[in-house]
Amino acid sequence: MTDKKQVHLERRSPALWHVTFDNPPLNIFGPETLPQLNTIVTALETDPDVKVVVFDSAVEGYFITHYNFLAKPEETLGLPPGPTGLPQLPDMLVRISRAPVVSIAKIRGRATGVGSELALASDMRFASREKAILSQWEVGAGLVPGGGPMARLPRLIGRGRALEVLLGADDINGELAAQYGYVNRSFPDAELDAFVDALASRIATFDRQAIAETKRLVNIASLPTDSDIAPEWDAFLGSLTRPAAQDRIKRLMERGFHKPGDVEARLGHYVGQIGI
Repeated sequence: MTDKKQVHLERRSPALWHVTFDNPPLNIFGPETLPQLNTIVTALETDPDVKVVVFDSAVEGYFITHYNFLAKPEETLGLPPGPTGLPQLPDMLVRISRAPVVSIAKIRGRATGVGSELALASDMRFASREKAILSQWEVGAGLVPGGGPMARLPRLIGRGRALEVLLGADDINGELAAQYGYVNRSFPDAELDAFVDALASRIATFDRQAIAETKRLVNIASLPTDSDIAPEWDAFLGSLTRPAAQDRIKRLMERGFHKPGDVEARLGHYVGQIGI
């Protein structure tokens, strides 16, 4: 594993934090990222002053892409469960959803796989109309998504659209994502920062207990249970070893998967081509 800092926390005020993913060139998320994000999630759960956190990216073109398929399997399989009892990635996503803090994903670039799953776990999502791409591409590569999208997407956008996103495994641009409800709204790229900053700053001035209690009650009505989330990570890990997935991932690698270039920039297109 690398000790490189991939997740940066900026406390813009005691009440308003920004968490920036910075793992160029592709913002790939892997076992080496998990402890860095976990430290921040724990701080969000325990800090008495924070009210709002904004997740964004420092890497041009990429919010967060997919899991690190070049990591050694034992680096993921050997990790202990998180505080919820779930494996570490779904554990942290569940805790972000439940934390008494408002979480906002500001999506500029590709939010695919883990990036989509972190956005779905956030309380709100706002996207660049020109630059945001969301997708759950995994089925196109013979995989099962592992970070909770089967539990979260149908609650958010309805069963039919969720199946279109998950089984179509294609890229969804910012404008269509807003029409579907995948994100709250999309904005012209030049207007995205100002809107998110204004909303986050506004909420950060409100009473913390009122924010936390309101979110808790909305969570009761809308969040999936741990038992809904738990099977997805196991299904993801199980799918990794299947011959169909191994073959499709190999074909993607041969075309340039995991490297800067057209495959990563248009992953939805390429997963639709490898089985033809």
